[in-house]
Amino acid sequence: MSFPLTQKNYDVVVVGAGPAGSVAAKYAALGGVDVLFVEKKREIGSPIQCAGFTPDAGEIESLIPGMTLPKEMKKIPKKSILSKTTTQRLYSPDLKSKEFDVNGYVLDRRIFDTDLAEQATFEGAELLCGTSVKSILSGSTKYTVRLSGVFGKADITTKVIIGADGPNSFIGKTFGLCHDAGIPRPEEYDIGNTINSVQDSGFERGIGFEYKMTDVDIDSESLEMFFGNKYVPGGYIWIFPEGEGKANVGIGLRRSLCSEKLSAREFLNRFIQEHPIASEKLKGGKVTSVIAGVIPVSGAPERTATNSVMVAGDAAGHVMATNGGGIPFAIAAGKIAGETAAEAVLDDKCGKGLSVALYEQRWRAEFGNALDASVQARKVMDKFLVSDKRINAAFKLLPADKLKEMQCGSIPNAMKRGLDLLLK
Repeated sequence: MSFPLTQKNYDVVVVGAGPAGSVAAKYAALGGVDVLFVEKKREIGSPIQCAGFTPDAGEIESLIPGMTLPKEMKKIPKKSILSKTTTQRLYSPDLKSKEFDVNGYVLDRRIFDTDLAEQATFEGAELLCGTSVKSILSGSTKYTVRLSGVFGKADITTKVIIGADGPNSFIGKTFGLCHDAGIPRPEEYDIGNTINSVQDSGFERGIGFEYKMTDVDIDSESLEMFFGNKYVPGGYIWIFPEGEGKANVGIGLRRSLCSEKLSAREFLNRFIQEHPIASEKLKGGKVTSVIAGVIPVSGAPERTATNSVMVAGDAAGHVMATNGGGIPFAIAAGKIAGETAAEAVLDDKCGKGLSVALYEQRWRAEFGNALDASVQARKVMDKFLVSDKRINAAFKLLPADKLKEMQCGSIPNAMKRGLDLLLK
């Protein structure tokens, strides 16, 4: 391989060009080091594997006061915004609803992700699309990364590797920076399979399956979420507006809470056709695309860095376990990883040695507590999700603002005591 590579030796190689990877590449390049980032997809952001919603900066900062948001989250390009939201509405199994204010955006992930990748290249990082990492060889001072893809094959060297390659991270598995090396491959989540056919990998993860639909009659500024075991055991179904009568309609569920042997697709189809409220909103709607993916919901693994390797974003479990949201955390972690990588390389060039260990401390100080709390909140919520009666009771007990806090991973002690009473 020659074109489009300009060299064979890099200071930093980033694997994955989603939000975490592109932001990491950008800030590493801004730090003055040579950066290559590679993406196995031929087109950045495609196929889409995300519903695309993110709260705005104000919402995030109010929920996670200690988190410093990068400018990439504070100034989202208008061209990537499909709709702006002001409200989130939750429906219980008995069709009661509660709502609260949520200012945010439903994003076109193709445009959003491409823009972030272009920012990285503008700052000097080199990008290889349609290229996969096939193997990594460790040397005394560098790694040899073997690449293969649409431009051919190449071996390149690097001092630091950043894995931002999603929930089935090759980098995480290779360097032991993951919960379990036996995570099923994406093809094992085939949408036609029953939930119970998915092999157990030893920790919790969700399955997301979505339709983009047009010709629907929905609230254009509201996120709607539906609960109930007939339609979505162990999770929720969402309707997110995408402007002009369009919506993302999807389901997020987990195998451990499913008793009925249906696929995610079959549950979602049942919801669209039979739910008393949603079926009216979606009646006559047409599916324009199908989206599927894996959602890490067990928080971060014990280690997300070695002396010269880091994982970020979905690869590091940087996802709110209660709702599957991960864009803000991916971007924040990417910035920290990129800056840490550049600092480590420059220190090494000055004879101070190479270490990216500070990455672990930095991201955990920023938002580690919030992610840990969301995992604990998810475990509490699991006790209710198995029973429609319990879900209905929780809806009656908790005011809307407390439902918002709980869904975002916060369960105050007073709420815990009340919920404990419901479980008795």
